[in-house]
Amino acid sequence: MMELVEQHTVLAVVVGSRAYGLHGPGSDYDRRGVYVAPTRAFWRLDKPPTHLDGPAVDQFSWEFERFCVLALQGNPTVLEVLWSPLVQSVTVDGEWLLAARQAFLSRRVAETYGGYARDQLNRVSARRERTGETNHKQAMHMIRLLVAGAHLLRTGEVLVDVGHLRDRLLAVRRGELPWDEVVAWAADLFVELADAATATVLPEQPGRVDVDRLLTAVRERNLQ
Repeated sequence: MMELVEQHTVLAVVVGSRAYGLHGPGSDYDRRGVYVAPTRAFWRLDKPPTHLDGPAVDQFSWEFERFCVLALQGNPTVLEVLWSPLVQSVTVDGEWLLAARQAFLSRRVAETYGGYARDQLNRVSARRERTGETNHKQAMHMIRLLVAGAHLLRTGEVLVDVGHLRDRLLAVRRGELPWDEVVAWAADLFVELADAATATVLPEQPGRVDVDRLLTAVRERNLQ
């Protein structure tokens, strides 16, 4: 199955700390990609996999259709692939995908970004109550999600590089910012997210027809 990633990847990017502007000398390279399985492969009883791990360390890829479905749902992890500033490779199909990225956006990102952040906050808080330990890395990403969500709702662009907040976010990750200040920061950002959702520039629903047209064109291109 790895040949799907090795031979049919249409978009490969780096995400994680290096794309966020939060990396250090020893930071990992978190690789994400989108591959297009040959169209004829879907005519068999055994369908192509919707996603694959590897072959490199910290590499994960989605099949084109699965990626589109998740992006239409406003999945933050998937959307940032389309806006990563660190593009390693891109083909014609990948260019088409990037050109259509605005079609995936809608007001539902207020729920997905806010929901992911709320879940992380609850997990960190529950662990603190249970063990007295704080997952500072998870807390940092909770803050980052809230910042990115509000920015997306205000501007219609996915914010990946949060280097302008590097010092404060890394202070959260290192546990240097007191927990009550982290919680207060998160509370302010939840308010910002709600305000941005009220006045958002994004449409009520994503451009499903446009994405359907994109998927059809890609499948036709890969009918060999």
